[in-house]
Amino acid sequence: MTQGAGQGPEAERTATLRDFRVPAYVHETGPYVRSIHPGDVVPPAEEAYPEGYTPTQRDLPVINRGDTVQVRVEPTPAAAPAPQPASGPGPLYVVGDVHGYLDELVAALQEQGLIDASGQWCAGTTRLWFLGDFTDRGPDGIGVIDLVMRLSAEAAAAGGYCKALMGNHELLLLGAKRFGDTPVNSGAGTATFQAAWLLNGGQKTDMDRLQDHHLQWMARLDAVEEVDGYLLLHSDTTAYLDYGDSIEAVNDTVRETLTRNDADEVWDLFRKFTKRFSFRDEGGADAVRSLLDTYGGTRVVHGHSPIPYLLGEVGSEDGEESSGPVVEGPHIYADGLAIAMDGGVTMAGKLLVQQLPLDS
Repeated sequence: MTQGAGQGPEAERTATLRDFRVPAYVHETGPYVRSIHPGDVVPPAEEAYPEGYTPTQRDLPVINRGDTVQVRVEPTPAAAPAPQPASGPGPLYVVGDVHGYLDELVAALQEQGLIDASGQWCAGTTRLWFLGDFTDRGPDGIGVIDLVMRLSAEAAAAGGYCKALMGNHELLLLGAKRFGDTPVNSGAGTATFQAAWLLNGGQKTDMDRLQDHHLQWMARLDAVEEVDGYLLLHSDTTAYLDYGDSIEAVNDTVRETLTRNDADEVWDLFRKFTKRFSFRDEGGADAVRSLLDTYGGTRVVHGHSPIPYLLGEVGSEDGEESSGPVVEGPHIYADGLAIAMDGGVTMAGKLLVQQLPLDS
């Protein structure tokens, strides 16, 4: 959005729902139909999409391809279970942003042979990492969390694991539940978690079904991990460096911040984890190296920024319409040092589940 005189690139303004319009949408029934929903509010056309993102504004623009975008996801026959090594740890998989699209997640996991036709873990010692953003925008964020929690127990019992990282939308949902309309200092006036959650696709059904065990699970999620030389994190930002010079320090600082339960502190954490595109443009490879040099690993794997936006194929600041994203798999960029995993399921893209290593 247009910034006023004297405001820096991170400047924010107080936003209300009146500042945004909601596209027309159609609800259809059936387990495999998706449509644009009321959470997909769009900034007015005359306002340009800013560099980065400030959390008192809606996150990424919606692709305008008529009044509705509907994708039918056919049930995927369960593939053969993921191949298991003769010894040692099982194969490593990562999952991009899910954003409440439970049916698409089930289909993608089945296609990779990680769950069977009944939705049970069938991948033995396989290691599975979710990169965060389980809720908001899509129809069943709580169902997604329930599935990931169940698969975590089933995978552990089979000798593998299913783990998850914290995304900015986990912080957003936690903040909306804990602090509601409590004013926070956004850096440019007053904001609230509740308003930011609604502007960024918060679903009433998720809030109604949110229980204490969901909140406890989200609050304990790690922010960064390193596995097999891959530095796993949610957001394509160097803001993690603000929270510690080791993986352990970052994860401890994030958990301690949430434990203190101070609305302004949690808002600042959420604000920093919403930053994006640090690895995309000139200097992007150096930004990735700053993380790898500090936390270890040889490549970064992240979600958060949909691949079509990283490629510059949609969301131009001129407001031009796009033919829509075509995502077949992860996007490797920043001199081969970064792997993007958000296929853009919220914009009729693809929910990505990928085995690592991934060739350049």
